[in-house]
Amino acid sequence: MAEMTSMESSPKPLLSLRNINMSFGGISALKNVSFDVLPGEVHCLAGENGSGKSTLIKIVTGVYRPEPGTIIDYDGQTYPHMSPMTAQAAGIQVIWQDLALFPEMTVAENIAFQTVLGSRPRFVHYGHMRDIAVKALARLGVSLDVDLPLKEYAIAQRQIVAIARALVGEAKLVFMDEPTASLTQSETDHLLDIVRNLSAAGVAVVFVSHRLAEVLDISNRLTVLRDGALVGVYPAAGMIQSRITELMTGKTFDHKLRARDVSANPVVLEVQNLSRPGLFEDISFTVRRGETLGITGLLGAGRTELALSLFGMLKPRSGTIRLEGKPVRFSSNRDAIAAGVAYLSEDRLSLGLVQPQSIADNLVVASLGRITSGGFLSDDRKRELVAGWITNLGIRIGRQGDAVSTLSGGNQQRIAIAKWLATDPKLLILDAPTVGVDVGARAGIFEIIAKLADSGLAIILISDEVPEVYFHADRVLHMAEGRIVNRFAPRDCTLRDIEAAVYA
Repeated sequence: MAEMTSMESSPKPLLSLRNINMSFGGISALKNVSFDVLPGEVHCLAGENGSGKSTLIKIVTGVYRPEPGTIIDYDGQTYPHMSPMTAQAAGIQVIWQDLALFPEMTVAENIAFQTVLGSRPRFVHYGHMRDIAVKALARLGVSLDVDLPLKEYAIAQRQIVAIARALVGEAKLVFMDEPTASLTQSETDHLLDIVRNLSAAGVAVVFVSHRLAEVLDISNRLTVLRDGALVGVYPAAGMIQSRITELMTGKTFDHKLRARDVSANPVVLEVQNLSRPGLFEDISFTVRRGETLGITGLLGAGRTELALSLFGMLKPRSGTIRLEGKPVRFSSNRDAIAAGVAYLSEDRLSLGLVQPQSIADNLVVASLGRITSGGFLSDDRKRELVAGWITNLGIRIGRQGDAVSTLSGGNQQRIAIAKWLATDPKLLILDAPTVGVDVGARAGIFEIIAKLADSGLAIILISDEVPEVYFHADRVLHMAEGRIVNRFAPRDCTLRDIEAAVYA
C-alpha cells in the first residue's frame, strides 16, 4: 500500500464513510470498506463489475441501508444511514448507468420533472420546464428538440439527457456511473470539461468509468475495490492504465497485436457500393473466413446503421451484399439469421437481452429450431444447449433459470454472444461488445472473439474505442459521416496513426 495517499494533510472530507458492510443473501458485497470524498475533487471509484461500486453508491444515496456499525459523515452531519429523500435534499445527485429515464415523456419532462415534485398537488408549468431543459442542455453544449418524446432519440442523446437532468439540481456531490459509455469522443471531451468546471466551482464528483484513459484524465484520486474489499486509495498523478488494471483485477494483461494475414482465406462477406442516403454511402469491403474486421469512428458515423443493413433490419437503397459468393437481399433479420448472419446489438440492456427472463431463455431465443422435437420444445435439448455454451464461454451463473439481470455485465455479454453462436453463424457482427463491461471481463470477451476467429468464423468488430480494433482486428475500416474514409492494417501502422485519423 505504498501508493496509498495519506488523509492527514488533506482538507476535511465532504463525505466520509467508515466500516461499510453489506450482504445479500449471505453473500458479502462490501467488506469493512472506508471511503472519503474531498470538497470539489474528482474522485474515481474503480473496480470490476461485482466489486461493490454500485452497492457503495446506493448506500450513499439511500437506496440500500448498510449493516449496523457504518458511520456516514456528510457535509458536517452524521447519519447511521441515508434515505433517498435525505440524500437529494443534501445535494447528492446520481447519473445511473441504466439512465433511469422515461421514454414516453418529452426531453423537457425527463430533465425537469423533479422541479415540480412535492408533497401537494400543483399545476405543471410546461413552459418553465422547457426553459429549464434548454438551459441544462446548453451547459452541455448540446441542442436537442426538448418537445420530442425521449424514445425518438438514440442512446447517445439519452445519455446526454440523463446528464442534463442530474445537473438541474443544486448539487454538492455528483456520482457519475459510466456517464460516457455511449458518447462520442467530442461529447466525452465536452463532458469532462463540464466535470472540471463543476470541480472548480466546489462540487465534488465521483466518476465511475471503464475507460481508464478518462479516469486518469479527469481524476484527482482513485479508490479501487476488488471483490467488495478496499484495495487502496491512490493519487491519479503518475498512475498508468496497466497499474489500475492490475489493482482492479489482481492480474496483469499483455496487449499484443492480434492482426494476421488472412488474405488467402475464402471470402465470406462481400459488400459493394452499399448505400442508404442519409445513413451511409458507397460502402465496399470484404470479410474473409477466420478474419476479424474492425470498424471504428465516432458515433453518428453510420457504423450501426451499416450493421443493421447487413442484418436485414434496414434495407439499403442500392449496392449488393454477397454471402459466400451468392447475392442476398434480406427482408428481415429472420432472413439474415437463416442465411447465417448474427448481430450482437450495442444496447445489451434493452435490445441484446430480455432482462427479466431467464438465462436459459435468453440464450436459446434465436435458435429455437435446434431445441424442438416433434414440434414441441425439448427441455432436455434446451438444458444441454445452454450448459454447453455456458461451459464453452466460461460464463459464471447460479442456475439456468435465474433472471439474466442477476449476472454481471461481462457475463450478460457472454450470454448475448452465446445466443448468437447457438445459431451456428457464418458471420458474427459485434456492435460495441464491451460497452458497460469492466477491463477484466473485456479481456475475456476478446479471448472468446480470438478463439472464434481461429475456428474460422468471420467477424465484424465495431467499436468507437480505437485500441479495441487496433489490438484485436486483422484490418480496420474508419467510417466518418456515413463513408469509409480510411483503411488500416494494424501490422503496418501505429495506434496513434488510427487515433489521429478518428479524433482529428
